[in-house]
Amino acid sequence: MGNKRSLSSDQKEELLNILKERFENNTNRHKNLEWKNVQSKLEANPDKLWSMQQMEETGGEPDVVGYDIKTDEFIFFDCSAESPTGRRSLCYDLEGLESRKQHKPDHNAVDMATEMGIELLNEKQYHHLQKIGNFDTKTSSWLHTPEEIRKLGGALFGDFRYNHVFIYHNGAQSYYAARGFRGVLKI
Repeated sequence: MGNKRSLSSDQKEELLNILKERFENNTNRHKNLEWKNVQSKLEANPDKLWSMQQMEETGGEPDVVGYDIKTDEFIFFDCSAESPTGRRSLCYDLEGLESRKQHKPDHNAVDMATEMGIELLNEKQYHHLQKIGNFDTKTSSWLHTPEEIRKLGGALFGDFRYNHVFIYHNGAQSYYAARGFRGVLKI
């Protein structure tokens, strides 16, 4: 991820083509929405388009999963079948990372999401994602953790096994090769 928070014309065009193709190939995720409206929002928000590029580059395969009429925002989630490959082996947050005595990973999910300009999915959003497909059948994803759980040292993650969505807990300092995080971006 670069520090420059804008895309070249070529990068923008390539990303919009990828997003359009994904949108058209997965209409079950966003019934009654039209690509031209999504594209207009993306083009009007270059900073969000940069964040979308970060989601794409790290393997998230972002796609529209809804529209909030109250805020006039399209909602994008990472829709890769498994937790994004470029965002795995991370502790939950900086406090969890700093509490590790040895074998520290390179980064943490909360700060990486912030750097990308996105947020971690919360439990409700994760359940919504699982209603539009089966995700994380071999991996798991850190989820936004309520402060009362985090204060006690825990962090939440979810996966899909046995035809069921599971929300679990772990110490925030833990990390696994098969656990990353999924993001949400509202535009």
